[in-house]
Amino acid sequence: MPDRILVVDDEKDLVELISYNLEKEGYGVLKAYNGEAALNIIRSQKPDMVILDLMLPGIKGMDVCKVIRNDPLTAGLPVIMVTAKGEEVDKILGLEIGADDYITKPFSVRELLARVKAILRRFKMVHDTEQEELFEYKGLQINFASHTVRINDENVNLSPTEFKILQFLSRRPGRVYTRDQILDHVWGDAAFVEPRTVDVHIRRLRSHIEPDAANPRYIQTVRGVGYRFSSINSD
Repeated sequence: MPDRILVVDDEKDLVELISYNLEKEGYGVLKAYNGEAALNIIRSQKPDMVILDLMLPGIKGMDVCKVIRNDPLTAGLPVIMVTAKGEEVDKILGLEIGADDYITKPFSVRELLARVKAILRRFKMVHDTEQEELFEYKGLQINFASHTVRINDENVNLSPTEFKILQFLSRRPGRVYTRDQILDHVWGDAAFVEPRTVDVHIRRLRSHIEPDAANPRYIQTVRGVGYRFSSINSD
């Protein structure tokens, strides 16, 4: 079955434009014009991705994204946030609440399709891994096969991008990676992603897994270089 993408926007002409182009690429399309309808479709029809407008009537796009990320059944659902706003604060806020990517109106359909393809490919790479081993360190447990994370035996809900970053860094404890290297490995050929996006996702990842995000135990900053997972052999 083709991947099904839910397009959520109160501009019906834009929904039709995006839907038409997605269908041309072979995707199945679901449509919603407000936040409440979007949540109902997500719960009942379980799409593979959501393209979500920020400014919706009723339940706002930000709140829809929060509901998605706080529900264990949908926490891993890829979300692209779409908005007419171009301010940096809106972009950062969208990423911090769990959006996997962010695109500002007006945008080219070609650019949107490129982002859709890149995120779905990244999501499938995580879920299709054949590695079944567990990684455990100081109360953190990662199951690479089931795409699950636990802290002190309690489940943690991560977005697909957050999990991919954690997976990448934890497979090479102690090795330092620059932001560009993390971009290359996690986002691949998604040419629209900026290095600062890494910082936003790292900050959100820490908020989920670190006992004290100001003094991280797992994901450490190497000043002037980038990030690493704690060196296990240093303890």
